[in-house]
Amino acid sequence: MSLKSKFDFKSIRFKLWVYFISFAIILISLIWFLQIFFLNNFYQDMKIRETTNLADELVQYYNDQNQDLSKLMQKIDTLSLSNENDLYIRVETAAGAIVIPPTYGAHVQLYRYSLQIQELRAQLEISPLGKASILSQKEENGMRIFSYARYLSKVTSSFDEDENKANSYIVYIVSPLYPVKSTISILRAQLVYITVIAALLALTLALYLASRISKPIKEITNSAAEMGKGHYGVKFKGGHYSEITELADTLTNASRELEKTDMYQKDLIANVSHDLRTPLTMIKSYAEMIRDLSGDNPPKREAHLGVIIDETDRLNTLVNDMLNMSKMQSKSIKLERSNFDLKKTAETILASFEILAEKEGYHFKFHCPVAVIVNGDETKIKQVLSNLINNAVKYGGEDKEIIVNIKKSSRKVRCEVIDHGAGIAPDEINHVWERYYKSSTHHVRPTDGSGLGLSIVKEILTLHKANYGVNSKLGKGSTFWFEMDTVKLKK
Repeated sequence: MSLKSKFDFKSIRFKLWVYFISFAIILISLIWFLQIFFLNNFYQDMKIRETTNLADELVQYYNDQNQDLSKLMQKIDTLSLSNENDLYIRVETAAGAIVIPPTYGAHVQLYRYSLQIQELRAQLEISPLGKASILSQKEENGMRIFSYARYLSKVTSSFDEDENKANSYIVYIVSPLYPVKSTISILRAQLVYITVIAALLALTLALYLASRISKPIKEITNSAAEMGKGHYGVKFKGGHYSEITELADTLTNASRELEKTDMYQKDLIANVSHDLRTPLTMIKSYAEMIRDLSGDNPPKREAHLGVIIDETDRLNTLVNDMLNMSKMQSKSIKLERSNFDLKKTAETILASFEILAEKEGYHFKFHCPVAVIVNGDETKIKQVLSNLINNAVKYGGEDKEIIVNIKKSSRKVRCEVIDHGAGIAPDEINHVWERYYKSSTHHVRPTDGSGLGLSIVKEILTLHKANYGVNSKLGKGSTFWFEMDTVKLKK
């Protein structure tokens, strides 16, 4: 066995495996990238947002408490915001006087950030928004510091600038941005374990799903190969997915239809061979009889020649029917359409069957109260009527009664050919239009047709886009019918 047969790089199993592994690699790479390269920026942005939001919250609280500075200090101390968030808060006047006592909790550490406070105060004085911020870096340990200041309240009603500064309050918040190198190292160590576990899980899942999906497809392929060898009874098995199950069911139905087609093809060959062999055998036999026995006996010779002529006509009819059937199925026949009276057409066809009424006692009843004008190929419709009536004669009942009804309703005309024969079994009724199909019921009279009568009827009516069908009950007879559009002639 070659390497390619063992490992097919174009197989759905391999490609599914590649897709899953690729997805896992991309996902893990993205996690590494985000954690290692964006952690610093994310941490910094988060601390800046946290600081500015806290300042806005304190300003809002101060205003809600009617600018009561003592309550503001109580809120800061009670919530221990400076310790929880590593934030150092200080409230001063615009002149630089500290409002919160230096001994107030961790705020005493603000003296470490006096340079930031001075720079913030200078920027705040020229800021039109009443806000200022600084992002600085201390050289001794590389730690960055975010400093933020905004007015709690600003007094501008007096012309005394010193008085305005003394009554205006500023909140300063300093947020150290601690280095995250150690955190990144920890995350990197954790990501190594996560990567290994995720890769193993992705590999296992990829192999499992690839096998689970490709297995039913492979079984379907094997079954299709068996069907290709001519084993049409193959049943295709689906998988765990609705699409594959639907494909398997479709192929199973196709296998059954191919089996039926193969059976019909064999029957067709057998029937055609039989139908051709019988007249050929008769022609040969009677030709030999003329040669050996009746050549000098005119009456016998004429009789034998008559049989040869009849069998030749029968063979010619069979060949013509097969040729016409082939042309109609290939859509190579064009209809010669015209307006004609369906009533007169039916009367003409029934007249040709009068010989059966005289010689064999058949009774033909025709009901059509008024003329019915339709558009179509009159010659082809005559053939339809002739084949249907001939079929009724072959399968008619002991009463030998054939009824032809033409009924007009609205814009449609319905033509029915009724017999009182043995009828058609329900499981056979859908097959009567097939070529060379033989019903299990017995003929009332011997048939010398080609076996293509109803198939030709079906093809002609299909070319006319006419509705057709058959209604039948066992023991009560059958009704073959077709419908065409009527034509209203202009006066």
